[in-house]
Amino acid sequence: MSAIRRNIPNFITCMNMLSGTLAVVFAFRSADTFGPLTGYQVAFCLIGAATVFDFFDGFAARALHAVSPIGKELDSLSDLVSFGIAPTMLVFNMMEAFDAGCWAYAAMLVTIFGGLRLARFNVDTRQTTSFIGMPIPSNAIFWIGYCAIVYGQTDMNLTLTLALIVILSGLMVAPLPMFSLKFKHYRLKGNIERYLLIAATVILVALLGVGGLAWVIALYVAMSVAIIFLNKN
Repeated sequence: MSAIRRNIPNFITCMNMLSGTLAVVFAFRSADTFGPLTGYQVAFCLIGAATVFDFFDGFAARALHAVSPIGKELDSLSDLVSFGIAPTMLVFNMMEAFDAGCWAYAAMLVTIFGGLRLARFNVDTRQTTSFIGMPIPSNAIFWIGYCAIVYGQTDMNLTLTLALIVILSGLMVAPLPMFSLKFKHYRLKGNIERYLLIAATVILVALLGVGGLAWVIALYVAMSVAIIFLNKN
């Protein structure tokens, strides 16, 4: 029984990886329909599922006292698939659909800088309670929102898309302190920024649909910058 308990978090992590891998498959079938959803919408859901699994594997590891070096490495590998490669393929196929030509390959920066982000996180002891640079799941959530916005239009602004690829990739490795989205407790004190972001997420998604997720991540970055400013003053 102890062996099963030890591997429950790793099983959840593997479900994260499976979700991300399937998201890649559906990203390449963006125009196909699967019931009421298109391929890219299915990919959105799968990346969302990977995010849920990513949260619960750590929660399970702590609850079951099953934290392990293998689990940590597996978590990073899964995150690169689900939050690096999967959103890259979403953006790549979106740009291909809107005739971006060779520029579509700029989307590969998302995976490259996502990998750099994860490698730095694994060896940086300063990021135990907060982040330095944008966490890779937040990057993936932004691209879900942005792709939803673009697919809802008749055209894509290539210059803006390329600029966002560069900016978001740079943010993942930038020396920018950003508050963690994980709760250590649920009291208001010490969690004001998290509760504000949750409230903003509900409002923005209710008003703008899935595209509101891009604005949520933009707000997350802005709030992190504001916290730095307030702490200095």
